[in-house]
Amino acid sequence: MFYPSQSPAISHKLAHPHHVNVQDQSPWSRNVNHTHTHHPQQSIGPPPPSPGYPLYTNGAVNPIQHHPHHPLSHPPLPPHQHQNSLSHYPSPPNGHIHPQHMGQASPGSVGSQIITPHWQQQLLKCEMIRSSRSSHHRARASAMASRTVIKSAIPITNPNLVKPSMSTSVDITESSSKDPPGTPALSSTPALSAGESSPGVANSVVNHPSSTVAPIAEAPRPTAKPPQNTWNSLDMGGINIKNIPPSSGLFKFTFLINLYLNHNALTSIPAGIAKLRHLELLDLSGNNLSTVPAELGMLTQLKELYLFDNHLVTLPAELGSLHQLQTIGVEGNPIDTSLKAIVQKDGTPALISYLRDSCPVPSPPPERLWKSLISPQEREALAADPATETLSTLCYNILCEKYATERLYGYTPSWALSWDYRKELILTEIMNYDTDFLCLQEVDIAQYEDYFVKHLQGQGYEGIYWPKSRYKTMSDADRRQVDGCATFYKADKYCLVERHLIEFSTVAMQRPDFKKTDDMFNRVLGKDHIAVICLFEVKETGTRIILANAHIHWDPAYRDVKLVQVALLVDEIEKIAANFARMPPRPDTPRAPVYSDGSKIPLIICGDFNSVPSSGVYEFLTNGSVPPDHPDFMSHLYGRYTTDGLRHRLGLRSANAAAGELPLTNYTPSYQGEIDYIWYSTANLAVNAVLGEVDRGYLEKVVGFPNAHFPSDHICIISEFRVKPPRPPALLPTAS
Repeated sequence: MFYPSQSPAISHKLAHPHHVNVQDQSPWSRNVNHTHTHHPQQSIGPPPPSPGYPLYTNGAVNPIQHHPHHPLSHPPLPPHQHQNSLSHYPSPPNGHIHPQHMGQASPGSVGSQIITPHWQQQLLKCEMIRSSRSSHHRARASAMASRTVIKSAIPITNPNLVKPSMSTSVDITESSSKDPPGTPALSSTPALSAGESSPGVANSVVNHPSSTVAPIAEAPRPTAKPPQNTWNSLDMGGINIKNIPPSSGLFKFTFLINLYLNHNALTSIPAGIAKLRHLELLDLSGNNLSTVPAELGMLTQLKELYLFDNHLVTLPAELGSLHQLQTIGVEGNPIDTSLKAIVQKDGTPALISYLRDSCPVPSPPPERLWKSLISPQEREALAADPATETLSTLCYNILCEKYATERLYGYTPSWALSWDYRKELILTEIMNYDTDFLCLQEVDIAQYEDYFVKHLQGQGYEGIYWPKSRYKTMSDADRRQVDGCATFYKADKYCLVERHLIEFSTVAMQRPDFKKTDDMFNRVLGKDHIAVICLFEVKETGTRIILANAHIHWDPAYRDVKLVQVALLVDEIEKIAANFARMPPRPDTPRAPVYSDGSKIPLIICGDFNSVPSSGVYEFLTNGSVPPDHPDFMSHLYGRYTTDGLRHRLGLRSANAAAGELPLTNYTPSYQGEIDYIWYSTANLAVNAVLGEVDRGYLEKVVGFPNAHFPSDHICIISEFRVKPPRPPALLPTAS
């Protein structure tokens, strides 16, 4: 792209003909020796220069814009029109502090006269931004740097490196997506996405740390990849832009990672900037901004936000959701002294935490609406029929207390992240829905025993619980923090016949066709996820119900393991159902249904499957089969699963499918999608209603869950079913 030597729009800022030549260097490593030329102060338009800082314009110092009293050679400076400008902490461009100016700190500064490392970084970045006011400065520097790198770069390869297979390379790509929050993007070309490697994992790149195996490592969440594009930075700096309309096409560039709007004449920023969710750097320095929109708080991927040299007095509390922000540039603004003092003393993270925890609670969302799949007349007829049996099931990953850390959920106010606050919301929600069955995931032993059992027993529930397998190797104190699956049922309506724990790694070890596969040892056995299968009978009618509660592995780099775990679960359900069908009816229910085989018993499978509707897991459960070469096996070997494929005869369907799958059941800044499901056997169950989605208008205003209104990063899902029982033919003649 051709860049003119000087933009015509910047001419009013370069009014003086004299320029002292200075070597043009990268704005991030500038160390300039200045030749001072003094002229009367002139009005050059916004923004005003700060004391002691020359303003660079394409490699030159403009003497008109250079402050006439350099702090290195003149008496103390008069007050600057920005009351909290660099006169508080004067620092020449070379970054050295001079003792004669240390006494000039204003009342707005911290009590100490020593500049903290946080503030030194602030001043350094402020200087670099001020040196970038020429038109398209960053674009020019980037073009020059890229030409230099191309000419001098010598690729070095490892001659002993074994080239990985395609599936392995995709695996590595997905795994490497979980960079620390401060890792900068090194390439303008997005890496191969999971969706490109397999249609079964589109939008499934979700690092759900609350499902990692022990010991719990607070691995950072992945950053959602922006839409693929050949460029991801846009430099609109120094070209005298006075207004950006709300309908600007700029906000359609959702792939942008870096956006430079510095040194223009902007007086406001439209709220539409919130659409640029992948921004990591936003430079609004050197404008005429007196406020910034609260919607900036939606840009949770931001790591650098430069607001230098504007007219900002305060900052919206909504910026507290910018949990990855490393620098917020406030120097050169008449900013509130208390806010500036936080940055000076403890840095940007401290300011973000303060704003986050002091942010007003947003308005609550509207109640989630029920989606009925039968007409009002049908519902009335079912209610009038005494033979009709209905049941309702709630599925909810409640976010275990141990995983709800500020590092993983830095956008959530600390008070809303605390277990004491969240547990009340969780309990209130599940008790208000008053369903027959509750299937909860990520419930630790202490929560189950000390909180849920205690309170739910008072509502007529009894529970079944198993923690993940890791608890067996831990001390008594540590094992109480291990999460697992809890199933509750209405004890006055159902009786528990049997309960079964499915430890996927243990079941895999017991399969003879798995014992000789390295992939099973290397990939499956290291995961301690579980499922709990409960067998119930309706006390009044003897109708039998099989209810499974599962939590499947989270990592998209192990989607083969997800598929194997679900296949193992289905295999176990089929065995358990067959045995259940052979059990005789209870003596007190002589007219109970007779089940010729296990597939005739109503079956419900609930859980956090960590799989999207386009995944192999969803395909297998819905269609009853997947081929042995399915992409989600990722070319790994799992005995008969990868030689014959997967099959089941349970006739399953997602309860939400009839009304349209929910747009999301998990909502965080880096991932929004459906990964929780309630499956049912279509031969003997039908869906009456499902709980609808969260209001979309509300979601547009919040960055993610948990928050003040939603106590987990998941939402609960609920389905109401009616039973279609088989008629016992042996009892029909007796009835006549």
